[in-house]
Amino acid sequence: MKVSEIVKLLKKNGCYKTKEGANHERWYSPITGKTFSIPRHYGKELMKKTEQSILTDAGLK
Repeated sequence: MKVSEIVKLLKKNGCYKTKEGANHERWYSPITGKTFSIPRHYGKELMKKTEQSILTDAGLK
């Protein structure tokens, strides 16, 4: 899954960006109450483990 695709999925489920850094963005999930990082390289594919970690922290898996 590309970073841009996971961002669309997160927004659709109520997650939002709290902070922008040089290489990563911090996002918050109201479902789990957790914050987590997402790389800012929107055109690139995420590694499978990174994708699963983001989805777990967001409460979507």
